[in-house]
Amino acid sequence: MIKIRKSEDRGHRDHGWLDTRHTFSFADYHDPAHVHFGKLRVINEDLIAAGAGFGTHPHRDMEILSYVVSGAMEHKDSEDNGTVIRPGEIQRMSAGTGILHSEYNHSKTEPLHLLQIWILPEARGLKPGYDQKRFDRRRQPNNLCLLATGASGEDVVGLNQDVDLYEGSLSAGGEIRHPVAVGREVWIQVVAGSMEVNGTELQAGDGCGIRHETELAFRGLDDSTFLMFDMGP
Repeated sequence: MIKIRKSEDRGHRDHGWLDTRHTFSFADYHDPAHVHFGKLRVINEDLIAAGAGFGTHPHRDMEILSYVVSGAMEHKDSEDNGTVIRPGEIQRMSAGTGILHSEYNHSKTEPLHLLQIWILPEARGLKPGYDQKRFDRRRQPNNLCLLATGASGEDVVGLNQDVDLYEGSLSAGGEIRHPVAVGREVWIQVVAGSMEVNGTELQAGDGCGIRHETELAFRGLDDSTFLMFDMGP
């Protein structure tokens, strides 16, 4: 079963410095039909103006991932982490018992385009943590690249949850197949281009929730990039 969440149906707020689209309910946007999907709680697509960003604010009991599409994001937090995240990198911040952080567009001249992702943790009250890895050297056309996982891995960021996050890259006409274990749920979020999954067409910004499928067949309608969340029960 595949249920599409069209790009234009997402929540939308334009704050001037921030143009944001919410796949799921977030802040003052509430859609009772789209509060979360399994362990996936938030996918926000943010366009942040040059030099602008989110000042220091708190989080707790959430796994927060940042995926930069273009530009560069400057991160600082109360655990003494300070870094810049660029395309080809993935960042994970485990908020746990509580953490303060800020996120800004690192550039004073160019916009920042990123996806902010929240995943519900396996337990409350975990110790805050941080991880950041490059993955672009492992990226290959018509393949899936593992970015984050609840299992251990040297080249991926760790998650306190049974979720495997992949980036998929497709050329026009290219194909990928991915088996889905019984009981697992999958969310697809298209970052760029257009593609099909099991014959269902998706465009940039579209997402879809998938249940009760044993295999996923991806085909690029043009050069495209997507994120795939393979989640345990």
